[in-house]
Amino acid sequence: MNALNIRNDCQLDLLSLGSLVHRLDPGVIPFRKARSADIHVSGGEYNVAAGLSDCFGMRTAIASAMVDYGIGELVETRVREMGVRPYFKRFEHNGVDGPNIATVYSDRGYGVRPPVVFYNRANEAGAMLKTGDFDWDEIFGQGIRWFHSGGIYAALSGTTSELIIEAMQAAKRHGAITSFDLNYRPKLWAPRGGLEPAQATFRRIVEHVDVLLGNEEDLQLGLGIKGQDVEKSSKLDTSAFFGMIEDVSRAFPNIQAVATTLREVETSNRHQWGAVLWCQGERVVSPVRELGVLDRIGGGDGFATGLIYGLLDGRDLDEALHLGWAHGALLTSFPGDTTMAKLPEVEAFARGGSARVQR
Repeated sequence: MNALNIRNDCQLDLLSLGSLVHRLDPGVIPFRKARSADIHVSGGEYNVAAGLSDCFGMRTAIASAMVDYGIGELVETRVREMGVRPYFKRFEHNGVDGPNIATVYSDRGYGVRPPVVFYNRANEAGAMLKTGDFDWDEIFGQGIRWFHSGGIYAALSGTTSELIIEAMQAAKRHGAITSFDLNYRPKLWAPRGGLEPAQATFRRIVEHVDVLLGNEEDLQLGLGIKGQDVEKSSKLDTSAFFGMIEDVSRAFPNIQAVATTLREVETSNRHQWGAVLWCQGERVVSPVRELGVLDRIGGGDGFATGLIYGLLDGRDLDEALHLGWAHGALLTSFPGDTTMAKLPEVEAFARGGSARVQR
């Protein structure tokens, strides 16, 4: 058993709060040369709820904004297909400039050419959500074991970060575990003043968090924790990251666990992949594996999904970390941001399974 005190008698295993987006993906073609693109429905917070439902068979929900127009209908259909229960505040599109479901443009890169991500989040409905838009006591009163949100949603506006804090306070009142993925994105914070307001916002939110997620850059930049040079370091030195995590736990004694992915990018399609977990003083380390990456977008969300599943399912810390590490790795082998894996595949890879043909 793991060390977290997680409720059992609940209607939902997890509720996420975040903005739903649609991602246009031209594959390995840069957008300036693209003639077609696949559409993926995504959102850093939603991806966790979708993965826990579709791959791991858990009961999940998303609190978000929905716009009543064609793109909203597309997104809403995909949410239903992933088995995620919606709690939506609905907006009417005016036919011209919004409110909108945001567009994320992201190619996959190839070899020495990295993926490039940019956004159109103008008049985004999710950014318009504010405190008071959801009756959290009614929602959490139904029984929810875990609440999750993240730094992408916190970056969208001044009201979204306050909404996250309001939801986390309600989650704590009702006995839910709270998690937050730092997901620091410089492009999203630039219109709001950059790094300084990001760190101030994250520190306010993390005061209400039980389980903190992210990568080494998120911990260093998002929270201002000193660590190794994430641009120049070439080794997956777990001792350096555990030092950072100890600093986080001292700064925020409410935090019960910190989990971090370790990724060394050799080319767009070849990564070294590992993860670490600190939980109430106990340290756990995953193996490091070389990944052949098809689409790296969403790999961190995949890690968070598998880890949270392991903790919710009562697995020990080592197994929970391995499940997160394995699911994040598998997610990079699929196109799009949400999972296409199944639980037996994740468990097999977590145990050291191979990629031999299954006959």
